Amino acid sequence: MKFSTNEDIEAPISSVFDMLSSFEYYERAAMRRGAEVQRTDVLKAPGVGMTWATRFNMRGRAREVDLTMASYEPPNEMVLDVLSQGVKGETRFELMALSRSRTRIMISVELRPQTLPARLMLQSLKLTKSVLTKQYKARIGEYVKEMEERYQASAQT
Repeated sequence: MKFSTNEDIEAPISSVFDMLSSFEYYERAAMRRGAEVQRTDVLKAPGVGMTWATRFNMRGRAREVDLTMASYEPPNEMVLDVLSQGVKGETRFELMALSRSRTRIMISVELRPQTLPARLMLQSLKLTKSVLTKQYKARIGEYVKEMEERYQASAQT
């Protein structure tokens, strides 16, 4: 099952990549929403091999998700491998400079079942794929708008 969307942002590609690479920001945001996030690698600089272990509740069940940085190519691409109970996936962030001050962000999430229960879960999600796709695109749109506002606020100071 795959979700993808493109959004344009009024910010230079390097600034957008820096915001996407602000991992501490995302760790704190996840913790504010009740998730447990622990970085499990010992890398000093961002790059391939970064790992996180996360725990959170979703739809009444405790979930555990492990994330691994599979590709890190500033300022163009970042890929995270996702591993959860019975599901493997990939989240891909691709950036393309449209001009000096405008960037296109392409974000995709692909999930693949590894067990029969996971296959059944993803099959049931496919029944509501159009609704889930709308929600996905709306959330990404909100996130990109927030990034644009953060960039504009930092550019003014």
